[in-house]
Amino acid sequence: MHTGELARRAGVDAQTVRYYEREKLLDTPARTASGYRIYGPAHLERLNFVRHCRSLDMPLADVRRLLELSGERGLSCDDVNELVQAHLERVRAKIAALDALEKQLAALRAQCDSRHRVADCGILEELIHAAQGEACACHRGRDRT
Repeated sequence: MHTGELARRAGVDAQTVRYYEREKLLDTPARTASGYRIYGPAHLERLNFVRHCRSLDMPLADVRRLLELSGERGLSCDDVNELVQAHLERVRAKIAALDALEKQLAALRAQCDSRHRVADCGILEELIHAAQGEACACHRGRDRT
């Protein structure tokens, strides 16, 4: 199958296929006499593997390493487990950061209700105070970042 067909079957665009090929996540395909790439079922399976890893927000370096490890069937799963554990820890850190952000935004949102005019908006007042170096409602009791 050509690039467009592979892309269609995998649910990506042709640029993504070529990008993954440049990044060595897809094996170099054969070419026709006129230079068109010809992909086989193994390319589709590998592309779907990459897509699934990316849907889990895995960085390309991790995907590349998982592909390498998948070719070493006799090895222990330790490296795979460590890689996924490290990614899980990064995801948990992101969740914690988003949770903190949610609390900050909720504290800021609590400074105003819709009965006021913009001139009296508590949210804008807090943001202006923060811009002037004062503590904002969303950072009170925390180190400012």
